Amino acid sequence: MKGYLQVYTGDGKGKTSAALGLALRAAGAGLKIYIAQFVKGMEYSELNSLKILSDNIVLKQYGRDCFIKKAPEEEDIRLAREGLKEVCDIMTSGLYNMIILDEANIATYFKLFSVDDLINFIHEKPADVELVITDRRADPRIIAEADLITEMVEVKHYYQHGVQARKGIES
Repeated sequence: MKGYLQVYTGDGKGKTSAALGLALRAAGAGLKIYIAQFVKGMEYSELNSLKILSDNIVLKQYGRDCFIKKAPEEEDIRLAREGLKEVCDIMTSGLYNMIILDEANIATYFKLFSVDDLINFIHEKPADVELVITDRRADPRIIAEADLITEMVEVKHYYQHGVQARKGIES
């Protein structure tokens, strides 16, 4: 089976959820999935769900337990760069059918690793591996590399009315 590059981007909600839904479908078909979450190091409800599917889905976070709001710290940069290198080795190992780089677009925006680093990663993708990259601010060069692009557009969001992230829905 030929693998493609999918990108889920935009300011709307649902980029990670779409990638996780794809992982769920792939696991149901017996495929092996590796999910790398950049920028994230906190506990999210999806981590609990994925533990149940650990025979087919592995998730590792390459971030600290806080959200980057301004300039990243050296530790953020180190974790992301080491993570990208580790995931490249994992992707080329032949053990996984799908690799998801969750929040990789925003990692390039915060310069945790460069767009060139991410493009080099894309070029290492074996022909039979499906690669999914998520988050807002996808660089035009990543868009040019992609085979499928979905842009999530925020039309209306209850965050605008002060609703905080709800456990099981947004966190």
